[in-house]
Amino acid sequence: MARTIDSIQSDIERTREQLARTLDELSVRAAPKNLADEAKSQASHVLSQPKVQMIIGGVVAGVGLVVALTVAGRRNEKKQIKEIQRLLASARS
Repeated sequence: MARTIDSIQSDIERTREQLARTLDELSVRAAPKNLADEAKSQASHVLSQPKVQMIIGGVVAGVGLVVALTVAGRRNEKKQIKEIQRLLASARS
């Protein structure tokens, strides 16, 4: 069954309107402010989960431990250097 010109034009117009709505929706979704708001919302949701908070707490504790050990090691090295310098000075005297 052959389609009439009016039927074809009607289909074309309907398709154009659907495409225009789709493009409008995509432009709203792709707006930088909307993308930033969505990313913020997702990050907030993920970070509020207890499992994620425990993991972050563990990472922070681990980093703190590494920093503390590094500082303690450097203090110990400085003490040893001072002791060696003292011994060398007393040996020269």
